[in-house]
Amino acid sequence: MADEALSAGAVARRLGVAVTTLRTWHQRYGLGPSEHVPGQHRRYTPADLARLEIMRRLTAEGVTPADAARWARQAPADISPDVVGPRPGTARDGGGLTIPVGRAGPVARGLARAAMRLDSVAIGETITHALAADGVIATWDGLLRPVLAGIGERHAATGALIEVEHLVSRCVSDAFATVAHSHPVTGSPRILLSCADEEQHSMPLEALSAALAEVRMSYLMLGARVPVEALLDAVNRTGPAAVVVWSHTRATADPGQLSALLGAPRRPLLVLAAGPGWRADTLPAGVVRPVDLTEAVSLALAVRDSLDQSTTG
Repeated sequence: MADEALSAGAVARRLGVAVTTLRTWHQRYGLGPSEHVPGQHRRYTPADLARLEIMRRLTAEGVTPADAARWARQAPADISPDVVGPRPGTARDGGGLTIPVGRAGPVARGLARAAMRLDSVAIGETITHALAADGVIATWDGLLRPVLAGIGERHAATGALIEVEHLVSRCVSDAFATVAHSHPVTGSPRILLSCADEEQHSMPLEALSAALAEVRMSYLMLGARVPVEALLDAVNRTGPAAVVVWSHTRATADPGQLSALLGAPRRPLLVLAAGPGWRADTLPAGVVRPVDLTEAVSLALAVRDSLDQSTTG
């Protein structure tokens, strides 16, 4: 059983609640961990997790915490969290508007639940723990992208969840900014990050900036909606070795922006056209289109290594 037992942090991430909420449920309603190993903190068993899942679902449906706890405590001791369903006659979280996360794991489902409840504390705790445990790239690919894509899918189908998307985006941005601030890099920027002209979708660039900070790569982030003239001014003033231009939609993917970079007086060694907006068959010769965050970071590191070798050689 000890191998199956979970810490409070792991349970909180699965349920999409804050650790402080678990402590409250334990202290007020007796829904605490039952697995005890001498000399260690108590841990939650699968049965504990199942009862807490009932508690979470019922409180999300508007049941008072005291009544929800009474229902949860009445659950059979051998119930599995995988078979816990909603209470008969009640709706699912968010009135049926759940966020699909595909094959992403329980932490992503927990984050989606926290997002539907607009629980910024739980959202922030989940993202922060994932970044500390797995790093930026794994967190982006395995946790954040599935949840953000699921929110986008639900919005496209229903027109709802705008407030959910805004809150999650802010929490993600804050978490990435914390990563960047915790890995300060001095010196002139070797990589310049910019959205294409009129492109407002900057979250993937924020992920890239945090991933570059993790590997101690100096960069300059210009952000959303950068006119080509402003981008060229920044390139000519800072002389980066590489420039990444992000486009999320075809409407903002004007290849002329890339051609202008290639003709700049201080032309960068590498121009990357990142994002689904760019079409490979329209890119100017010499422009590289990375397939994902991992490849973008790898290309940036290759440029840095090449510069370092030429300097030392």
